[in-house]
Amino acid sequence: MIKYWLLGWVLLIVTAVRAQRLNPGFDIPEYQEMLRVNAHIYGKDSSESSPIPAPESSKLIYRSLSMGLNNLYELWQKDANTAIFCTRGSVDGNPSWLANLYAAMVPATGKLEIDTNFVFDYKLSNDPNAAVHVGYLISTAYLSRDMLPQIDSLYKQGTRDILIIGHSQGGGISYLLTAYFYQLQDAGRLPKDIRFKTYCSAAPKPGNLYFAYEYENKSYGWAYQVVNPKDWVPQMPFTVQQMRDLPSRNPVTPIVSSIKKQGLKKRIAFRMLKNPSEKAVVNYQKILGKQVSKMVRVYLPNFKEPVYFPSNDYVRTGTHIILTPDQEYTQMFDESKSDEMMLHHSIRPYYELALKLRPTFH
Repeated sequence: MIKYWLLGWVLLIVTAVRAQRLNPGFDIPEYQEMLRVNAHIYGKDSSESSPIPAPESSKLIYRSLSMGLNNLYELWQKDANTAIFCTRGSVDGNPSWLANLYAAMVPATGKLEIDTNFVFDYKLSNDPNAAVHVGYLISTAYLSRDMLPQIDSLYKQGTRDILIIGHSQGGGISYLLTAYFYQLQDAGRLPKDIRFKTYCSAAPKPGNLYFAYEYENKSYGWAYQVVNPKDWVPQMPFTVQQMRDLPSRNPVTPIVSSIKKQGLKKRIAFRMLKNPSEKAVVNYQKILGKQVSKMVRVYLPNFKEPVYFPSNDYVRTGTHIILTPDQEYTQMFDESKSDEMMLHHSIRPYYELALKLRPTFH
């Protein structure tokens, strides 16, 4: 009798473990494990992976080929119900860095003609004013095409929870992947009972304020951007705000109309305020759009340059978790002893700061 009673309890415990779901909120051990997974993607001999330990509770089950602008991801199994999609950040070589430099904006809904038989029909937001980073959108197109069959296979095996993790460029791409998967769920192309949770670590800015509004609303409690304040990458790309970036109902537009009726001196003064930001956006699109697109076609010869969104109003996106450097960190990553550009950006400084986190976030 006791034997059957114990067997019953064991079965109940196993069932509970297998049915365990992801929880909302920033989870410190979960983020630490995501950094360990992310470090693995660069290989054991990489500076990104040393001296970070191996993942503790996750098993690698798939590594993609390099694709697009030298993009790559790994698929890990965290437990019976949870998988991890880890997107690699920038690596040495022109194609990888072109994904960062191709920083003109495009509408968050549209089509990208990437190759002869590859047109990416995408929707990342319902807001027609939303716009995103075109380089990361190309990366999203390639990675999502490979990920979707994996998601289908995982779902058939019973997986309902998916963690998305990316550091640096991988974080920028993870924003767009998450937004794309949400829209596929809304359209009925992905099961609605799949739960996505995203950690964008050390990520650059992915799009404009209208993209951020919807992303944050849909992902509240389930998506985080983790930032080291000493890291320069989360402040990229450069941002320029124009009057046209404001909502249509605002107090500036009537003033603009009235100034057009004023004397020459007032009109010239107004142009001196208005024109620099507009010219800056035109120059950004010329350099980081048209010129870089020519370099992209060296690696993607059939890529057709899209029509760019007339803005460069990049904003920080998502719920932010700030890793505050302390004296021990400052000594460990001493700027006076190193001229390394990525001193505060690589996975190791983030991991060292993550180890100091205490469970105060909700």
